Amino acid sequence: MTIPVRLRSALVCCLLAAGCAWNPVKKRPEVVLVSRAQEKELGDAEAKRVAEAMGLHDAPALDAYLSTVGQRLVEHAPGHDTYVFHVVDMEEPNAFALPGGHVYVSRGLLAIMNSEDELAGVLGHEIGHVAARHAAARITRAAPFAVVTGLGAAITGIVSPTLGDVVGGIGGLAAGLVLAPYSRGQEHEADRVGQDLAAAAGWDPSGLTRSLATLEREQALHAGQERPMAFFSTHPALPSRVEETEEYARKLTRAAGRPIAGSRAEFVRKLEGLPVGPRPRDGVVEGERFSHPDFDFTLRFPAGWKVQNAREAVGAVAPDRDAIMLLQTAGNGDDPDAALGAFEEKAGGDLRSRAEHLKLGGLPAVRTTAVARTRDGPLALDLTWVAHANRVYRITGATPAGRATTYRPAFQEATATFRPLTAAERGGFHEIQLRLVAAHEGETLAALVARAGGTGWNLPMIAVANDIDATAGLRRTQLVKVPRAEPYRPR
Repeated sequence: MTIPVRLRSALVCCLLAAGCAWNPVKKRPEVVLVSRAQEKELGDAEAKRVAEAMGLHDAPALDAYLSTVGQRLVEHAPGHDTYVFHVVDMEEPNAFALPGGHVYVSRGLLAIMNSEDELAGVLGHEIGHVAARHAAARITRAAPFAVVTGLGAAITGIVSPTLGDVVGGIGGLAAGLVLAPYSRGQEHEADRVGQDLAAAAGWDPSGLTRSLATLEREQALHAGQERPMAFFSTHPALPSRVEETEEYARKLTRAAGRPIAGSRAEFVRKLEGLPVGPRPRDGVVEGERFSHPDFDFTLRFPAGWKVQNAREAVGAVAPDRDAIMLLQTAGNGDDPDAALGAFEEKAGGDLRSRAEHLKLGGLPAVRTTAVARTRDGPLALDLTWVAHANRVYRITGATPAGRATTYRPAFQEATATFRPLTAAERGGFHEIQLRLVAAHEGETLAALVARAGGTGWNLPMIAVANDIDATAGLRRTQLVKVPRAEPYRPR
């Protein structure tokens, strides 16, 4: 048998480089410095981080539906990866995949979809990234050691690693392996794989085109806003992709196959009750105030500070970015002094000698100060532990040591606002959920939204989410997705 010259060169590559592996999408060997076993191990580890830092949306019926669509696509996928599909609890529209087969679609992206074809296209695209081993290629280019060790926080010492995320903006995962942007070539390849899979599984391959067009419309509505974890911050913003995917779809033959949700109405009914925007169960930010209905407390950060909320902590950054504050759970119990002792033992320094006992909103608390050594120089820390409802919280203020005198009063004034919620405050929380409203013949979108009591999205956003013209008359019984505020009952 005669071996072609190009293949002979590739085989030589494999002999010379231990990391040369067969790529099932490209159908040729390629050099990668991460084995499939390492790739899966890394993906599984990052999946745990996603669950902890972003959270997964708890909706068994929606999860089962997503998995059914995804696994039908996987039947036609190249390679032998095992895939798991998740709805990630992210309000921004996004989708991403981890090496080894974890595929995520955000509730924010589902909320603006209008067909199963669109969902199949997006899931197929993410499967394409996994099958083509794009993450492994990215690691190879970046040098594995730097990538793996660079996923942690920037600050070391006795400060919680979460503090590093506050300095850079909570949501540090966005800058790491999980949501780092792919190259244009990788996106193009994933688009084609996704459309191939959708067509082979019986879906319309132009569904990906429609989803990209909707995302571009949604992005245009938020132009100029800081959205670090939206789709086009983690995928290249390429307007030509809509045209390219539309053209490619025309070349594909759609296989016979029965859809699970065969009409738009069937599909959007699966989205009924989907949360839109921030969720009260993760805490509520209103200006500088942070309140948590489930944990029954509120705290006001210093005036003018930018507050950011994440599942692991809530933090605030001073306007000049020379100081930050962080609120997080330190553990269970009702003894803040014991929590200080545990922290002192872990830190290996003397914290008790400077500690003072006090009350915050009638709750037992203990406060101390410390200096942490970091790679950027010493940080002055103001540390307070407060016990409430069998939980101990730690409030940390941090600033360069030379600015401690300036910021310490602000740290202490903000810490002093920690208190339980009043009965009226506990009963005043709402969660915005997606509801379906049947239109009257010829009714305008504005009239329907007013009749439904819509809130949370403006009229242009509702039009984008439903893929309709905001000024056109609606058809009788046409289902329109409208976000509506529902009373939230604390757990």
